[in-house]
Amino acid sequence: MRLVPRPPFVGCCSRAFLQFWAGGEQGRQRRFLFPGSPPSASHWSKVVSEAEKIVGYPTSFMSLRCLLSDELSNIAMQVRKLVGTRHPLLNTARGFVYDSRNNLQMRGLVVLLISKAAGPNNAADSSLQQDMISGIYSSQRSLAEVTELIHTAFLVHRGIVNVGELTSLDGPLKDMQFGNKMAILSGDFLLANACTGLAQLQNTKVVEIMSSAIGELVQGIYYENSNLAKENGLTDDIGISTWEEQIFLSHSALLAKSCQAAMELAKHDAEIQNMAFKYGKHMSMSHKLNVDIQPFVKENCNGTVAFSLNSAPVVLHQELIGRDAWMKQIREVQVKGRLVDYTKLQDAIKAGKGVTSAIDLCRFHGNRALEALECFPPSEARSALENIVCAVTRFP
Repeated sequence: MRLVPRPPFVGCCSRAFLQFWAGGEQGRQRRFLFPGSPPSASHWSKVVSEAEKIVGYPTSFMSLRCLLSDELSNIAMQVRKLVGTRHPLLNTARGFVYDSRNNLQMRGLVVLLISKAAGPNNAADSSLQQDMISGIYSSQRSLAEVTELIHTAFLVHRGIVNVGELTSLDGPLKDMQFGNKMAILSGDFLLANACTGLAQLQNTKVVEIMSSAIGELVQGIYYENSNLAKENGLTDDIGISTWEEQIFLSHSALLAKSCQAAMELAKHDAEIQNMAFKYGKHMSMSHKLNVDIQPFVKENCNGTVAFSLNSAPVVLHQELIGRDAWMKQIREVQVKGRLVDYTKLQDAIKAGKGVTSAIDLCRFHGNRALEALECFPPSEARSALENIVCAVTRFP
């Protein structure tokens, strides 16, 4: 009888993840070996660029109509007053113009790709078929824009700073207060445009799906802010299952339900909608895990790369070594009061198994995303979706 290595965080992981571990190293790698040669280590931007060619136009300008509207132009003129301050809204605004990692419009691109991969529903009436351009319905393209508007609106709202925690190094208080007003106003404007776009789709089921995604996104961000506000935020004792639940709400729900809504617009059945939902969910979970892992695997970097204490490798490290050992490590790296020496803490986490466990979890979700794609016929769009999964599950 073959002995199966027991996952170190067995007490809190899902049964599906345990089955993934039970496959051993061969099982964990099997799904990433496509027919023919192994997938190339293409840069993320190249994967996105190739995918954009398939859907017909660059999604990096998907929300341009809204961003160039007269109303938002007036807001942009006010935002210029923040130049020279430290308000995070400036960094968000720069991301609209230049996003070096091509992450900003990733959600809309996935919605378009899965729409094209699924294709038309043969049972739908002929009038719906005539509305298709390059294998994608115009309503699905509108939904992709709505998805990006919702994501961008919440991205702007995340830039609101807590003025009660500001120091003299953050600049004048009036600048930060003005920046907060602009963040609220511009985020609300984008969200209002998204709701208008949803109404114009004239599909109550899609409105219901996307409304629930917005609600879950709000709930997820509330959990994030609650964790940051706690006095014992450094030592929150949450397991990886709780972490996954919260990350689904704040990072995965929007894409998962957008993919599901895209299938509803094409009148696909519940099974296809469910598979699209699963792809969006597991792919975005892999993407978030990849982002969390990067500070611990980047090479040739001087000093410590910034990382969050709520990131997956840290949560897994804490769970693997136990509460008492984690508290001891925190005390050892505290230099003054509650200030932490992140270089020492990063070295301690790297020395454990939290990073490798996070990589395994990332590939587990990648495998689940690939499995969801098996219900779609082979096509360029499906291959592009597979390549996106490969791009976010490859590590040095």
